[in-house]
Amino acid sequence: MTAFLKDWRHRPTHRRVWALAAPMILSNISVPLVALVDSAVIGHLPHAHQLGAVAVGASLFSLLAWALGFLRMGATGFAAQAAGRGDGDGLRQVLAQGLLLAAGFSVLLWLLAAPFSHLALSWMQPSAELEDSTLAFFHVRLFALPATLGGFALVGWFLGTQNARAPFAMLLLTNALNIALNLWFVLGLGWGVLGSAGASVIAEWVALALGLALARPALRAHAGQVPWQKLREWASWRPLLSVNRDIFIRSLALQAVFFMITVQGARLGDATVAANALLLNGLLLTAHALDGLAHAVEALCGHAIGARNRQALRRALVVAAGWSLLASLAFAGFFGTFGDLFIRLQTNIPSVQATAATYLPYLAVLPLIAVWSYLLDGLFIGATRAREMRDGMLASLLLALPVAWLTRGWGNQGLWLSFLLFMAIRAMTLGGIALWLAHRDRWVGQEER
Repeated sequence: MTAFLKDWRHRPTHRRVWALAAPMILSNISVPLVALVDSAVIGHLPHAHQLGAVAVGASLFSLLAWALGFLRMGATGFAAQAAGRGDGDGLRQVLAQGLLLAAGFSVLLWLLAAPFSHLALSWMQPSAELEDSTLAFFHVRLFALPATLGGFALVGWFLGTQNARAPFAMLLLTNALNIALNLWFVLGLGWGVLGSAGASVIAEWVALALGLALARPALRAHAGQVPWQKLREWASWRPLLSVNRDIFIRSLALQAVFFMITVQGARLGDATVAANALLLNGLLLTAHALDGLAHAVEALCGHAIGARNRQALRRALVVAAGWSLLASLAFAGFFGTFGDLFIRLQTNIPSVQATAATYLPYLAVLPLIAVWSYLLDGLFIGATRAREMRDGMLASLLLALPVAWLTRGWGNQGLWLSFLLFMAIRAMTLGGIALWLAHRDRWVGQEER
């Protein structure tokens, strides 16, 4: 306990954590704020199926895009370790590989999008109005895919170089422009669901252009050249692709959980799927804020591992864990006290408000359970230990599935209970793996991987 207190009292680590976390928290919070504005704008249109269409369409797009979240997470770990070694060529290689992968996967997802959306909606069995509006939203939203994936690669690379200002500028521009265009297109021009999708497309392309512009001065801070010869060799791609493969499997499993919440909610009716979307906006708000601290863990732990500095690694974890606990307590108190107001701000449809209010206690408890998996994800990403993170996610999913099956007859209550259990198991499995590695000195040890 004395060692933990000593680490907690190390003020330079607090400054380093917050130098990275503060801008990322501010920019990350703007992401769910966009979802809140989308819900608030569409939620004040007359029909529940319009709000449901944005929720389901965004869920379909997120399942495609965020399954490729490895473009950000893989870049962060490798860039952080290259920065820790002072390897300017390696930093350029990571950035080039990330952008090339983003372009290639965009083409692949475009080819898969149409059959995927029709298959997913056939599972949901939505009303005709909900299905038509969802497909219209989703097809417009697909035009943002290259910008979204390119943005993932850039944000991850910037974080690995411990540059939080550039991602802050990118995400702030994306979300401020998205909010402004949403209000104009939906309320001003009356474009409805299509206007909401179009606003997101324009905002993400503008942010990608800004990120590419900001990459040039960032590269000048790290002397080196793009290793074009290495980019032509399979051996230079193998470590990144191996890590990305494991992060992809992990991300796909996580997105499948959120997607099944949408599927099951849609089967329970338009009001239920809309209410769950509003509650999940609260989870997004919490997750993106706490991810700011997780991003700091990714960068600082990756740098410490690259420099083989055990003390810096331990201090970064202790400080970030302390602040993460305090932040999760604040969010739990907020949703417990102001949850009804949070719902009313997003919609004035009585059936949706009443349904969402029933399940608010789950949202209030969720931050206290979920915070630990966010923090541990940051450690595993910074260490480029994607294999272990993947195994933890798959084990959590397999352990939670029987409970989801047994509670399927409980309606939306069973859905939320299963989700809470899944998040708790996820934190415990990652924590167990982290302790196992620590006892064997595998975090900063000399193990060949």
